[in-house]
Amino acid sequence: MQKDTQPLFRSFEKNRNYIRDRLAVDKSFDVVQRDLEYAGVKMAFFLIDGFIKDDILLYIMDLFADLKPEDIQTNTLKKLVETYIPYVEVDEVDDLNKVTDLVLGGPAALVVEGIDKVIMIDGRTYPARSPEEPDLERVVRGSRDGYVETIIFNTALTRRRVRDRSLRMEYMQIGRRSKTDICICYLEDIADQRRVEALKDKLAQIDTDGLPMAEKTIEEYISGRHWNPYPTVRYTERPDTAAAHLYEGHVIIIIDGSPSVTITPATYAHHLQHAEEYRQKPLVGAYLRFVRFFAVWASIFILPLYYLFTKNPEYLPANLQYIGPTDQGVVPLFMQFLLAEIGIDILRMAAIHTPSSLATALGLVAAIMIGEVSVQVGWFSHEVVLYLAVAAIGTYATPSYELGLANRLVRIFLLICVALFGGIGYIVGITVWILYLVRMESFHVPYFWPFLPFSYRPFRDVFLRSPIPLKNRRPAFLHPKDPDR
Repeated sequence: MQKDTQPLFRSFEKNRNYIRDRLAVDKSFDVVQRDLEYAGVKMAFFLIDGFIKDDILLYIMDLFADLKPEDIQTNTLKKLVETYIPYVEVDEVDDLNKVTDLVLGGPAALVVEGIDKVIMIDGRTYPARSPEEPDLERVVRGSRDGYVETIIFNTALTRRRVRDRSLRMEYMQIGRRSKTDICICYLEDIADQRRVEALKDKLAQIDTDGLPMAEKTIEEYISGRHWNPYPTVRYTERPDTAAAHLYEGHVIIIIDGSPSVTITPATYAHHLQHAEEYRQKPLVGAYLRFVRFFAVWASIFILPLYYLFTKNPEYLPANLQYIGPTDQGVVPLFMQFLLAEIGIDILRMAAIHTPSSLATALGLVAAIMIGEVSVQVGWFSHEVVLYLAVAAIGTYATPSYELGLANRLVRIFLLICVALFGGIGYIVGITVWILYLVRMESFHVPYFWPFLPFSYRPFRDVFLRSPIPLKNRRPAFLHPKDPDR
């Protein structure tokens, strides 16, 4: 085990060898050590190939080549940092262990003979794709840029939209081995400082080797209730959506390696909102929101309700007696629902793993060979396919992908309740589901707010998509320092 800290040795060779051994330069081809000598002073560069801007280092070396011994004979460190290293992000580190950790993150380390600190030059450039519109959050009108996998790009995209002097980007590293960079982003003049500190404490308590799944790993550590299917944080890949939540008083977590930022806290109502509703006129946006709500509720309730009426046709009024399959098929109705639900998930997973050039072929196989043929041979009835398609469309119309998956589990739960207990099971199942949501919390915020506890203005805004000029108050549950917009 290495010590937590290792001050620099008096010997240049010891410092150089310590860093070389800790980075295992001889065992990794992409870890580069470059021994140099300028103005009679020995130096050594350590860097990761592919993480550093070569032209910056070449420029620095050209300037060093013109140095004379008298130029750096006194105050060597100060003169190098302030005069002869023409770069913006330069730091001094007196811990060799920290130096190696920083090098693995991208900056280059310059070890110089005769000085008691290592010069860190943050000239890194991570491989990154260009910002593109997120697939899950497309809009008809609006910006087409989205977050990428590089934290510096993501913080810049956020600050571009929030040019507020109180915007804070606090840096942390999580993971004993991965040393993953994360950023806690909030508006200091608006966000509740107690909420910010509580979140930072939770993040600081994460003790694991690394964050291979990035934001999902973070969520499981900070949200608790590991077997709860409902998301207690919201994800977005849109900088404008993240900026809107910052102005409300939310705290955002940006994680290096992930194109999704985490918004905390998030209630059930937050997962039902979409940027498209705010890119249209208020009345049109309100209509779109009602349509979306109908689709979400249909994805949960319509299939169990249809099954209930099929099992108990006496519940139907006379003018709705046509509901129910005329030919139920060979397979029992409940098994048809389960097989179809599993089949849709299989198709969804197949679509994820199918190259885009073959996606059309997969759709034809699903629609013709599986859907139509399965009805003809008696595996499914036409009405089961119809109502299941309505439920599936409602699931995909849900703005939050995580919420859609959780609602699907609730739908299966209600189907089981109806199969076991009929109408009483349907009512009790819905009651249990609502009570479960009511008891949930997202970072000490009631998950079902503003429905329970009821708050009129937010409740109106959730359902009506109020015009922006009329939304002159920030959400009260966030306890913002500045409640007025």
